[in-house]
Amino acid sequence: MRMHALAPMLLSLCLSAGHASRAAEPLLSLDPPSPKPQLLVVGLYHMDNPGRDVVNLDADDVLSPQRQREIEAVARALAAFEPTRIAIESPRAKQHELDRRYARYRAGDYSLDRSEDDQLGLRIAAMRELPRIDAVDWNEMPPVTGIEVIDYEAGAQRLGQQAFLAALRARLKVRAAVDQRHLEQGSIADMLRWLNDPQRLRDSNAAYFDYARIADDDDYPGANWLQFWYGRNLKIFSNLTRIAGPGERVLVIYGAGHAPLLRQFAQQSGYFEVVDPLRYLDAAAPAPQPAAP
Repeated sequence: MRMHALAPMLLSLCLSAGHASRAAEPLLSLDPPSPKPQLLVVGLYHMDNPGRDVVNLDADDVLSPQRQREIEAVARALAAFEPTRIAIESPRAKQHELDRRYARYRAGDYSLDRSEDDQLGLRIAAMRELPRIDAVDWNEMPPVTGIEVIDYEAGAQRLGQQAFLAALRARLKVRAAVDQRHLEQGSIADMLRWLNDPQRLRDSNAAYFDYARIADDDDYPGANWLQFWYGRNLKIFSNLTRIAGPGERVLVIYGAGHAPLLRQFAQQSGYFEVVDPLRYLDAAAPAPQPAAP
């Protein structure tokens, strides 16, 4: 039998095998769910000082009595969204670990740590009596030939553009200092309102494009890193679509740098109805002050 005659048979066999191996998975549809799921993305600062960002804030102790009152107020305000799913910046590959932690918390066998994942994610999920909380992050090595391809620091050194990178970082530090003042002078709700202010989000997202300018001739380390940043957020968006069925109300607790892209992808894809977080953060009651002695 000729190969061109075999091709349809082989294709049919491959498709049948593929369908058999994925029989338990729902079929993808080109159309968004109906009714559309709602997506509320809340950009956060990292409350537990993990030091993962280029420029990091110095977060005070969120376990202090005053900060706990403020966090409780924010949690109540966001719970008013009535989320049916809560997604956090935790690796999707570690969902089983998150499941165990959440189960222990609901059973009274676990105390929340200082992370925003715990302080808001687990807290609100328990308030809503949700059966689980979803880990949707992806932050692994992108499909490149080597780390040097996306290493913009080494690229700036190689291309003699150290002064440009230093100026970029100096500008980021100025912006971070403004964020720090908001954190030190206001409540948690005040800080989150600032981090999710539309103009601040636009300015924050625009800063990423400065990295693309670290380039010369056919050497684009800055743009290559920016491809990775967009790719990471697209994978997070993909994970969000996988948990959002018809009519779901998805609350996303994530680092503020991700918020503009996640909202952009959600809006431009047409998959979600995007909800303004300020609508809920504005309702966070000021934390009561302790009585004077």
